[in-house]
Amino acid sequence: MPPEPQKGRFRARELLLGLAGALLLGWFFCLPRDLFKGTVYSTVVESAEGELLGARIAADGQWRFPPADTVPQRFATALIQFEDRQFRWHPGVNPAALVRAAVDNARAGHVVSGGSTLTMQVIRLSRGKERTLWQKMIEAVQATRLELRCSKRRILALYAAHAPFGGNVVGLEAAAWRYFGRPASELSWGEAATLAVLPNAPASMHPGRNRAQLLEKRNRLLERLLKHGDIDADTYEAALSEELPEAPLPLPAWASHYVERCPRGERTRTAIRLPLQKAVESAVNLRSDDLAREGVADMAALVIDNRSGEVVAYVGNASPGRERPGVQVDVAASARSTGSILKPFLYAAALQEGVILPRTLLPDVPVNLGGFAPQNFDRQFYGAVPADEALARSLNVPSVFLLREYGIPKFHALLQKAGLSTLTRDASWYGLSLILGGGEARLDQITAAYSALVRSYCHSGHSEASSAWNPVALWYMFDALKEVNRPDELDWRLIRSVRKAAWKTGTSYGFRDAWAVGMTPEYTIGVWAGNAQGQGVPGLTGARTSGPVLFDILNLLPASEGWFDEPFAAVAPQDDRRREESVWAKVCRESGRLAGPDCPDPEDLLIPAAGMETDPCPYHKNGEFVLPPAMEWFYKPHHPEYTGARKASGDTEVQFIYPSPGSTLYLPRQMSGEVEGVVFRAAHHKADATLWWHLDQTYIGETRLIHELRLAPAPGKHTLTVVDDEGNTASVGFTVAEK
Repeated sequence: MPPEPQKGRFRARELLLGLAGALLLGWFFCLPRDLFKGTVYSTVVESAEGELLGARIAADGQWRFPPADTVPQRFATALIQFEDRQFRWHPGVNPAALVRAAVDNARAGHVVSGGSTLTMQVIRLSRGKERTLWQKMIEAVQATRLELRCSKRRILALYAAHAPFGGNVVGLEAAAWRYFGRPASELSWGEAATLAVLPNAPASMHPGRNRAQLLEKRNRLLERLLKHGDIDADTYEAALSEELPEAPLPLPAWASHYVERCPRGERTRTAIRLPLQKAVESAVNLRSDDLAREGVADMAALVIDNRSGEVVAYVGNASPGRERPGVQVDVAASARSTGSILKPFLYAAALQEGVILPRTLLPDVPVNLGGFAPQNFDRQFYGAVPADEALARSLNVPSVFLLREYGIPKFHALLQKAGLSTLTRDASWYGLSLILGGGEARLDQITAAYSALVRSYCHSGHSEASSAWNPVALWYMFDALKEVNRPDELDWRLIRSVRKAAWKTGTSYGFRDAWAVGMTPEYTIGVWAGNAQGQGVPGLTGARTSGPVLFDILNLLPASEGWFDEPFAAVAPQDDRRREESVWAKVCRESGRLAGPDCPDPEDLLIPAAGMETDPCPYHKNGEFVLPPAMEWFYKPHHPEYTGARKASGDTEVQFIYPSPGSTLYLPRQMSGEVEGVVFRAAHHKADATLWWHLDQTYIGETRLIHELRLAPAPGKHTLTVVDDEGNTASVGFTVAEK
C-alpha cells in the first residue's frame, strides 16, 4: 500500500488531468456550429456575369448581403493594416495588443483601445453582447477555437460580411454598393481605406456624419499603407485626392420584377444577361412611353434562351419611374386573356395527331355552336382557308372548327401539360372560346411553352422534350408563322439582312390584352401590352403594339446562325422511331387533303404518320374542284379562279348561309319602334336555281339567282326550309328572342 503523500499526489494528477480534459472538451465545444444563426440577410440577385441586378433589404431593416467566401485584396490589406497587423500570425488572440490596450486605457482613464483581434471581433459580432471584461475573456477563448475551425481567409470574410458600416449598412458588399455604387472587388485604394476604418466607430462616424474625422482616419491609414509598402507614392497621392462619398446611393434596379421572384434572404445567380437586359428595358420603355399617350400604360417582355430554357432578359412592367396605377404589377407573371396566342399549339397538335394536314381546307362560314358564334377580326368570311394560312392570318372561325374537331378536353390537357398553370377550370367551362381568349395565361408561361416547342424541334435529344412533339408538325407550324405580316413591313425574302422569325400575335376581347411571341432557333421572345388594371383601349392589338417591340428586341439579339432545318434534319440519325412517325404522301394541291382518284396533279408532301388516317379529298369530282354551297358562297368572291360545277347526285346542292343552326336572333327595330326584320340567306350550286321558302311549313316566297329574304318571325322557335326545282331541300332551326 503506497504511502499517503504519494497517493495524494496521484489523486492530484488525476484531478488535474480531468480538469484539463474538461477544459479542453469545453474549449472544443465552446463555439456554436453556426456563428451567425438567425441572422437575416438581404435578397441579392446577380446576372449571369455575376453583376448585381438588384437587392431587397433584409427583414430586420438592414442592408446586409449574404456572406461571400473571399474578401477583395485591397480591402483585406487596408483592414489588417488598420485593425490587426498581426492577423496573419496570431492564434486568435494577440497578448501584446491586449497588454498595450490595458496600458493605454489606464493612462487615459477610460477605454481608448480594445486590443481585440479581428478574430475576436468576429466573435463579438456573432454574440452581440455588451463589451465587458468577462465578455472579452469569452471572446478570446472562442477566438482561439475559431482559428482552429476556419482559415484566415474565412475569418476575414465573416468579419467583412457582418461588420457595421454606419446607419443600416452592414457588411462590406452592401457598404460598397451603398456608398460607392460598385462591387467591393472594384473599390479603389481610397475607397477601400474609407470602408476599412468605418467599422471602428460606425455609429459616430460614417460618410454622413463627422466627415472630417473620417477623412483624417482614412488618410492616416493610407499613410501607413504607403510606409508598409502596400501602395506606391503615386497611388497614395491619387487615393488622398479622392473625395468621401455623400449620402448612400440607390442600388441597381435591373429586372426589378424578376428580382422580386427570387428567394428571399439569399444570393441568387440568374441567367439574366445584363447588357441584353439593359438594352431590352430601354427598348420596351421607349415603346411603352409612346403608347402611354394613347392610354396603353403597361408593357412586359422577356427573352428565353431556347437551348437552356432559361430567361435571359425580363421586363415585368415597363418604365417603373412613370407613375400610374398598377406600375408595381408584374404583368409578365399575371394571368391575362390569351386572345389568339394559343392557335399555333392547336395547329401543331392537330397536325401531329392526323386531324389535319398542313394545308387542309378549313371552313370559314358563319356558325352558331350552342350560342357561340365566332367572328373573324375583320368581320368577313372566306368560305374555306388552308390551315397554315388560317394560322398565319389568325382567322378565328377556322380555328373554332379545328378545335371542335380536335377536342376541347384534349387541347385543354395539352396546354396544362405545356405549363399554363392558370387554366384551372374544367375544359367544358372554357368551351370552344378557349382558342379565342376564353382562358387566361401568363406571358412568362406562354413564352416558356413556345420555347419548349423550339427546344423539342432543334434539340430532340433532350429527354424533357423529345417525346412530346413530332418534328414535322412543328416545322410546318414554324413555316406558317414566318409568313405572318411584320409590323415593319420588311420582307425577309427580299432583304437578306432582315432576320427571320416565326411569330404570332393575339388580341383579347375588348382590346384589353395585346400579345406577340416570336421564335428563332436560338431565342423566344414574348411581349404583352395593355393596362395592368384591365381597361381596354380601342386599337390595342398585338400586331400594332406588341409586334413592333418584339422586332425591336429581335434586332438586339445576336445574329441567328440560320433558320429551322428541314424536318428530317431535326431528327437525330439514331432516332429511327422519330423517322417512322413521318411519311411521304400524295396530297391534293387544292384541298390539302390526301389525294383522291379525281385529284389532278397531287404533290408529294412529308406529313406526320397519323395524317395517313385522314379522309381523302371530298371536293374533286370528275376532275373538278367543287365546295359545298355555303363554303362556295363565301369562297368565290375571294377566288376569281374558282369556277365550281354541279355536284354529283346525292351531294348537297343547297345550304343556309344565315342563320346558323340553333342560333338566337334579335330582330332590330326602326326609330318608330316597328320591327324591321332580318335578311335570311341561302346558297345553291346552280347559279340560276329557284328556291321556294317555307317558315314552319308555311310557304312565304321564292328567290332566283340571289337567295335572300327579309323576314320578321314572331318570338319563339322556328324552322326555315328551302326547296329547289329538283326537290333538294335544306332546313335550319332558330329562335327569335322576345326583345
